[in-house]
Amino acid sequence: MAHGWRWLRSLFFVGQMYAMMGVFAAIFTLPAVISRRWAFAGVHTYCNWVRWTARWMIGLRSEIRGAVPAGAVLVASKHQSFFDIILLCSVLPRPRFIMKKSLRWAPVLGWYALRIGCVPVDRGKRGQAITGMLAAVKAGLQQPGQLIIYPQGTRVAPGIRKPYKIGTGALYAEIGQDCVPAATNVGVFWPRTGIYRKPGLAVLEFLPTIPAGGDMAGFMARLERDVETASNRLMAEAGFDMERADGVHRPD
Repeated sequence: MAHGWRWLRSLFFVGQMYAMMGVFAAIFTLPAVISRRWAFAGVHTYCNWVRWTARWMIGLRSEIRGAVPAGAVLVASKHQSFFDIILLCSVLPRPRFIMKKSLRWAPVLGWYALRIGCVPVDRGKRGQAITGMLAAVKAGLQQPGQLIIYPQGTRVAPGIRKPYKIGTGALYAEIGQDCVPAATNVGVFWPRTGIYRKPGLAVLEFLPTIPAGGDMAGFMARLERDVETASNRLMAEAGFDMERADGVHRPD
């Protein structure tokens, strides 16, 4: 009975979450057309709405740990579900993502993603897209922000092992910016797919900065070690059984 009630609350929460996406989009679209600043305001407002409603509707609290980067940096984050995107965009001043090109056609999300400066890329053409973005920044067409990339390339459920892609290292070497790793445990409460959301404390933690200028191999090794170690700690803190999950592997 209790599980059924929680599932129903999750259904109401998810429904209002997507409905309010349209409401906030309607409120902020015209100002966002006039100024990119309002596009960021709309993103921040919506993401904080989701965090607030998650807290009182389904008992899912959220917390940000570590120093939130404010300057022009690369943010390399663990990606477990849509909620880690919400947490990142709720606190980063000017977040922008390396995203799949197909997402630019997604209703609401696609237009706002392009408006805040996200970079749509084809698989295999990432370097070309980044070069174009850097050229635009230098030309003054975009203001520097926090460029977010998911090193494993996709959402990875808790307990699943998936390799880190070398594209993150190539990006780190190419743009010459510090990298701020980020760990999370959101997948324990908010799955990759499905309706049911668990109550608890979802955490996104910004980790110590990896300075620019390091060699790619050393960078990749440290990034994976730091993010996986911290994410495993956060998931264990949330009650996830890491020993039972150890050894589980999902092939590419």
